[in-house]
Amino acid sequence: MATPIKEWSKLEVRAVVRFLFSKGTKPSEIHKQIAETYDEGAMSRSRVYQWCTWFGEGRTSLGDEPKAGRPKTSTNEENTTRVDELTRCDRRMKLREIALKLEIPKSTVHEIVHDTLGYRKVSARWVPKMLTEDHKLQRVEISQRLLQRCQQDNGDEDTTHIGVGPGGNFQANNNLFDNLITGDKTWVHLNTPETKRDSMTWKHPSSPVTKKFKVQRSAAKVMATVFWDAKANLTQQWLQRYGWEILPHPAHSPDLAPSDFHLFGPLKRHLGIMAFETEDDLISELRNWFDNLDVDFFRVGINSLLSRWQKCIDLHGDYVEK
Repeated sequence: MATPIKEWSKLEVRAVVRFLFSKGTKPSEIHKQIAETYDEGAMSRSRVYQWCTWFGEGRTSLGDEPKAGRPKTSTNEENTTRVDELTRCDRRMKLREIALKLEIPKSTVHEIVHDTLGYRKVSARWVPKMLTEDHKLQRVEISQRLLQRCQQDNGDEDTTHIGVGPGGNFQANNNLFDNLITGDKTWVHLNTPETKRDSMTWKHPSSPVTKKFKVQRSAAKVMATVFWDAKANLTQQWLQRYGWEILPHPAHSPDLAPSDFHLFGPLKRHLGIMAFETEDDLISELRNWFDNLDVDFFRVGINSLLSRWQKCIDLHGDYVEK
């Protein structure tokens, strides 16, 4: 499934509406495609119909029509440039601070930031660790080696035994992904609180503020282990006995481990709507959840390693997001 576009401007979305409308797409289908490609807030259903009506009447402009009343002088090109420069220098600067610095109304700053420049304020994404230059270099080098190994295996007819850490990811074929298994572990609690993101709801301007009481994780917990620890002595002996080769995995890199970036998130969200009385109940639910996962679910996570290795290289070792 394609990842929705998070950053967009009104003019961009209107251009998409015009393009689809000119191809004969119905307004309802246009709204559906926009909601899937961008998000629900990109353009409401009623606005899609309104713009389709205007385009049908011959409108060609994508910009807002000038409103009646005193002409605006603050939203000129000079102020727009100055606001853009300040925002780029300090992306945490508040609208009020920009207005005071430039001596223009806050409402004008709001219009320039949101409507003219198309900025949206978003929260920073948490990362596991502040990577050093050595960490980044290691991540790039290992990603390059694994990509090269994939290319070699795809062109090599000899069957080899291969494994990729951190918990031992193994394959026994000339194609690195034919029989790849990833292993890792995570704590699971008898009750796992909903994340802030999972509990978000749509709010109308007149709706009351939703309250959520803080819930602590239970002290009781069990370890969910997928496969086994590749560094254990018994595992090392087993690997040597059967001739497995362990490929490297960079330190502090959950974004390059399928269990972390693909498996544990859905697992925790599933458990977030449940509470268990005993560890046996939790273990039973874990087994049931894993048993009901489709093979394609795991295949998607494994196959996405290729694109993540490439993104890691393109980002010069920085963390890979979605």
